[in-house]
Amino acid sequence: MELLKSLTLAWQVGSIRKKIIFTAVILAVFRLVAHIPASGIDQKALADLFARSPFLSLLDIFSGGTLANFSILALGLNPYINASIIMQLMTLIFPKLEELSKEGEMGRAKINQYTRFLTVPLAVMQAVGMYILLRSQGIVATLSPELILGLIVTMTAGTVLAMWLGELITEHGIGNGISLLIFAGIVGRLPVVLGQTIFSTAQEDIFPVISFLVMAVLVIIGVVVMNEATRRVPVQYARSASRGGSVAQSTHLPLRINQAGVIPIIFAVSLVLAPSMIGQFMANASNPVLARMGQNLSTLFAPDSYFYMAIYFALVLGFTYFYTAVIFNPTKISDEIKKYGGFVPGIRPGGPTASYLNYILTRITLPGAIFLGSIAVLPSVAQKFTDTTTLQLGGTGILIVVSVVMETVKKVEAQLVTRNYDKFIK
Repeated sequence: MELLKSLTLAWQVGSIRKKIIFTAVILAVFRLVAHIPASGIDQKALADLFARSPFLSLLDIFSGGTLANFSILALGLNPYINASIIMQLMTLIFPKLEELSKEGEMGRAKINQYTRFLTVPLAVMQAVGMYILLRSQGIVATLSPELILGLIVTMTAGTVLAMWLGELITEHGIGNGISLLIFAGIVGRLPVVLGQTIFSTAQEDIFPVISFLVMAVLVIIGVVVMNEATRRVPVQYARSASRGGSVAQSTHLPLRINQAGVIPIIFAVSLVLAPSMIGQFMANASNPVLARMGQNLSTLFAPDSYFYMAIYFALVLGFTYFYTAVIFNPTKISDEIKKYGGFVPGIRPGGPTASYLNYILTRITLPGAIFLGSIAVLPSVAQKFTDTTTLQLGGTGILIVVSVVMETVKKVEAQLVTRNYDKFIK
């Protein structure tokens, strides 16, 4: 009810309504372009390959649903996501980039520009790798150099287009554009996945279907609860009274347990899928040693292997802490509190307050990170015990869909609050 109420109020506000319509139009354009197939692809053979490979099916989720039909957006947002990961890691390694990231909006704009530049060569590399993989499976014929160049340019341009559409949503629409494009791809394919899970297994055994439904309910409830959970840090501000002296006004600083949202899952999957992709390339090599190494690598990082689950879980934990540190700066928050005459009771303003906030954030991020890691590997666990490969797709999709919806609604509510506050001030 609260969700419908917030959306109804947002639709009644002209500026927010324009942003919602703009976001919907961009998502519609993205889905339309996602159905434009690239040339020279055997669609039937491609569908059979995806039916046999849980790895490729999972990778299709994070391409926004564009890989299964090998559209001109086949690479999706994977190169951009990988470029973002690389740039954020480089800010920790290179002092100049770290200084640039602290220069406010201008510094972040420059880093975003570097990320766009890095996306292009990564997209070219992934396009070449995808062509080699599909050719080894007999899905793409051996093309002339001109046609190969045209295919690579088309796929790279598709990634740049998807990146541009996502940034348009972030700048002029509602929510995080990259997450919303992935959300749109999952929503477009989720009914198909649900249908495959139910109709392919219900005739033989009802247990996988029940497992999937129970998992879906648990994931939805868990994501909603964790997104709403906050730690309230009390803050007091000195305010001048009308007849001399001053009075203390008490408020609180809400620290979310899950500050990073769904981004750690997206980052972790982008890395954990890479060894499987490399293994599939190596498995088709003419050298028997490389082929055997590729087969072992593919087996080791199969979605139902325990090693894959452990690495995936650890990556989600690491990226949760990393991304939380990127988006939440205790020193900046502490300076803002001090600037407006505020203080945390019992804690000195400035550095001690920043240390205190960092201490709290480190502690409350742990259960959030464990929760994200648990529900990230939950589909793999369910797949291990039910032998239903579509559970991997559906569980991960539900996680991202619920998280993105919650984050988007939060941003809509924040804009409503800001508008009402500005109206009150005037």
